[in-house]
Amino acid sequence: MDKLRGEFVDIVEWLDDSRDTIVWRFPRYQNEIKMGAQLVVRESQTAVFVNEGQIADAFGPGTYTLETRNLPILSTLKGWKYGFNSPFKAEVYFVNTRQFTDMKWGTQNPVILRDAEFGVVRVRAFGAYAARVVDAQRLLRELVGTDPQFRTEEVQEYLRQLIVGRLGGALATAGVPLLDLAAHQDAIGRRLAAVLTEELAEVGIAIPKFVIENVSVPPEVEQALDKRTSMGAVGDLDRFTRYQAATALEEAAKNPGGGAGAGIGLGMGMAAGQQVARSMAGAGTQPSGAAEPPPLPNQTQWYVGVAGQRQGPYDLGGLAEQVGAGTLGPDTLVWRAGMAQWQPAAQVPELASVLASVPPPLPPQ
Repeated sequence: MDKLRGEFVDIVEWLDDSRDTIVWRFPRYQNEIKMGAQLVVRESQTAVFVNEGQIADAFGPGTYTLETRNLPILSTLKGWKYGFNSPFKAEVYFVNTRQFTDMKWGTQNPVILRDAEFGVVRVRAFGAYAARVVDAQRLLRELVGTDPQFRTEEVQEYLRQLIVGRLGGALATAGVPLLDLAAHQDAIGRRLAAVLTEELAEVGIAIPKFVIENVSVPPEVEQALDKRTSMGAVGDLDRFTRYQAATALEEAAKNPGGGAGAGIGLGMGMAAGQQVARSMAGAGTQPSGAAEPPPLPNQTQWYVGVAGQRQGPYDLGGLAEQVGAGTLGPDTLVWRAGMAQWQPAAQVPELASVLASVPPPLPPQ
């Protein structure tokens, strides 16, 4: 009787000592499950009974006494019509329904996107996601089959391919510029989680969490972005040039005996002087900070070359003032819009009336 009692299974349970097992089959072997045995299903577990390849009853967390009244489907499959209580043989699969959070994904090949600012761009991405079983019977029917120990590694590659296949569409339909992807990664991740959960419903798996850790572009695009960032950091190139010139003059002043330093300082000083002269010429006589009014309509604007520097623009009244000040003479170079090149004022018929006020040269004494 003791030997016969040892052939029967009294307790059916699963103590999971791994972190990657999704489905585990109870090792019944040739033993029979005794009617009245205890079935222990712990939190985050589902127990599914399979009879000769057909899925029968499923149990959620709790402790159950196995009897014909709580095994209705199995009793029907075995033909127990009158509460037969003899031992029986059936396969019991424990399905782990907790979240598996150590799932990684990444794009082996780049995903091609069309960006409004950069055009066609190849991007790579990687991250993590959580998966859990929401329908144990569908999982057994569609993926597990008769596998006695179904692990995450057996389904991870299938999920990764599914994720990569949906990633490009999710990024493209998000309508987010490439430079703003980092700020919208959470929203795109939630959208992908919903899409993947809907698609995996037929195999009983859900994706409650999807994380995009990084989206990267090819090195040449990164270099272009770095250059654009540097230009934005510099700001006003004109002011930056003057700052560099002033810094070079300061360094040259610290080393007055160095020939190279003196040459560099002289060159930078001339550049700085020309820059300041152009700024002063452009400012005219306006005080600092004052806005220069626009020229009157139908007034031809003239430019005058004085000591190798361009001054102006002036209207005819302004040219007359320059004549009175001795700045503008017959040999002074002038230019206006429409002229092919600079010409002496005496060769421009339009300035004859202006130059008429120039006094003739003094007679020799």
